[in-house]
Amino acid sequence: MKFTSGYWLVRKEMTPLYAVEYADHRILGKELTIYAPEKHITGRGDCLNIGMLTVRLTSPMEDVIKVSITHFQGEPFKGPFAPVKEIDPKVSINETETEIIYQSGHTKAIVDKRPGCWGIRFFDGERPLTDTGFRNMARMKNNETGKSYMVEQLALDIGEYVYGLGERFTPFVKNGQIVDMWNEDGGTASEIAYKNIPFYITNKGYGVLVDSAGDVSYEIASEKVERVQFSVEGERLDYYFLNGSTPKGTIAKYTLLTGRPALPPAWSFGLWLTTSFTTNYDEDTTSGFIDGMADRNIPLHVFHFDCYWMDAYEWCNFTWDPKTFPDPVGMLARYHDKGLKICVWINPYIGQKSPLFEEAMTRGYLLKKTNGGVWQTDMWQAGMGLVDFTNPDAVIWYQEKLKALLDMGVDCFKTDFGERIPVKDVVYFDGSDPVKMHNYYAFLYNRCVFQLLERERGIGEAVLFARSATTGGQQFPAHWGGDCSASYSSMAETLRGGLSLSCAGFGFWSHDMGGFEQTAPADVYKRWCQFGLLSSHSRLHGSSSYRVPWLFDDEACDVLRKFVKLKCALMPYLYCHALKAHEEGIPLLRPMFVEFPLDRACDTLDRQYMLGDSLLVAPVFRSDGQVEYYLPKGIWYNLLTGQTANGGMWRKETHDFFSLPLLVKPGTILATGRENTRPDYDFSHNTHLLIYLPEDGMHTETAVTDQQGNIKMHAQALRTGKNIALHVTGGSGTVSYEVLGESLEVSLC
Repeated sequence: MKFTSGYWLVRKEMTPLYAVEYADHRILGKELTIYAPEKHITGRGDCLNIGMLTVRLTSPMEDVIKVSITHFQGEPFKGPFAPVKEIDPKVSINETETEIIYQSGHTKAIVDKRPGCWGIRFFDGERPLTDTGFRNMARMKNNETGKSYMVEQLALDIGEYVYGLGERFTPFVKNGQIVDMWNEDGGTASEIAYKNIPFYITNKGYGVLVDSAGDVSYEIASEKVERVQFSVEGERLDYYFLNGSTPKGTIAKYTLLTGRPALPPAWSFGLWLTTSFTTNYDEDTTSGFIDGMADRNIPLHVFHFDCYWMDAYEWCNFTWDPKTFPDPVGMLARYHDKGLKICVWINPYIGQKSPLFEEAMTRGYLLKKTNGGVWQTDMWQAGMGLVDFTNPDAVIWYQEKLKALLDMGVDCFKTDFGERIPVKDVVYFDGSDPVKMHNYYAFLYNRCVFQLLERERGIGEAVLFARSATTGGQQFPAHWGGDCSASYSSMAETLRGGLSLSCAGFGFWSHDMGGFEQTAPADVYKRWCQFGLLSSHSRLHGSSSYRVPWLFDDEACDVLRKFVKLKCALMPYLYCHALKAHEEGIPLLRPMFVEFPLDRACDTLDRQYMLGDSLLVAPVFRSDGQVEYYLPKGIWYNLLTGQTANGGMWRKETHDFFSLPLLVKPGTILATGRENTRPDYDFSHNTHLLIYLPEDGMHTETAVTDQQGNIKMHAQALRTGKNIALHVTGGSGTVSYEVLGESLEVSLC
């Protein structure tokens, strides 16, 4: 939201109250409270008839400073609030004649005490990061509507770029954009998003999380080109300043604060195939898909039933449509015998025709209107209501309905929707602010389902396919990118969304391979299969047409088979990095600037990514097979073509459908498995080590875990001249190795 007309003028309907100077402070334990009046005080009379902002600095954990700005403290400040973890940090508060220094870990917030010189400067040690100062921190009053807004503006340095704010499909670098935190079902070709996370990071290595579940509005180098502005309606604004010194360190700090992703089961990393959305299907259809994949030797691991496993108009009744699936228990058993896991589509809406509607309404489990009735709409399902997950009994009721499906043989759920949440004339069971619940509803919905899966299937066996999310949603993996189109442009915008989402620590992310809307040309389908199987989770899904490869062309089957098998073979490497996402909060899919923060050429790259810390992927987005990408310094090795490439420069190549830029970073031991048909096997049995040490003196190491995340094998290697000394501990069977790029002598020690 904009409040000014240019740099000097405030919009005519707005009355500002800026923090102008320091007046006083109080210290209570580890809390520092600053009082900042709206004008320069020259005498006692100036203290009358003016407003003042109260600014509190606290620290929930080391190198995280929370800033709370309040105008009228007596105004309601209702939740929900995203839960955060607090770890008692070492905090120091020191005062000089001109400054107050609030320090948590290596991070300092320095308050300027000089008359007329309001400001707070943030530092990483002695390195300046950002600041708020003249005409930045404010309360704005709209004289026409009577609404108040709290505003903060943090400085941007020359060459500083802003990233994140959820799964955004707009340009990856957010400078110059206006972004509002409001979950909506808008597809991937718009500025609105399914997953709005009020957290951004910059290439200087720090991040800012606004502590509001509501409609946070951002002006990113747009209203003031030197600043990131964020504002919320009300009389209070809270934000966390996080400093991990590097982008990767700050993502780790953010996930420590808001929750680390759970570790998904290894089987979920395999290939998922769905019925598609509005297609006609029954057991003969689905069995034809499953058997067709087996006949073509294409490994398949999860089969998903989309909406029409339930009868029309009754979403959700959580009951298999008896006309189409007369024997669901037997069918699921038959599919389990084929080695498949089963996923079914659900949402949090209960259509009026569903037998569950009256049950939920009578028990008070549906969201109510302020007049005491049930909130209903004909949008999506006729007369549908919305489960009120703030009611603990409604959560238990919803979980009981899903448990019946788990008992039947379902393994996981696609938690679709969760964005179309009303805000007007509704009242939640726990009294939550309806505007803030609009985004936060996604957190409660996915947590409800995920906790059921952990309870019934066990920790480490729970996985979702979720579309909507907000702060903390990364704890309930995995997430997919929503409704994309069957085109190269949509492939690229989908990747931008995944890169942006990863900046908020969403460790496990997927997308609809082949595009959701329309039917892709064969070339787009094959290129998307490459991209999808080099993502953490891989699903073939569409809208009104099927996504089995033989419907595109014969070569599509060969391409899909090759990359499914490649992913299965890479599972020792991928699962080790899945464990890092779980334990350290660093996602599998990483923007280039996160992995190479000192290489300025990486700052704006959005058509390539790192998959873990050692594999660079550059999907092909052109029908002629051309791809242009940047390689950081070093000698890289293409895992598919066997060619080496010098880094520190841009490269342009042409690839057929069986290859793409998939490059091994210099100084890598890449652990691969002998199994290439399943993702869930003993990763440390018969492990194959690909060693890439192109330069003398290089040293590297890697670990291989089991499916519970326990390290079962460790390998390290050192190159000296033309020799490599390899040391391996653990593992079983035959642990083999291969040197990539050149002929070198290897000695085991």
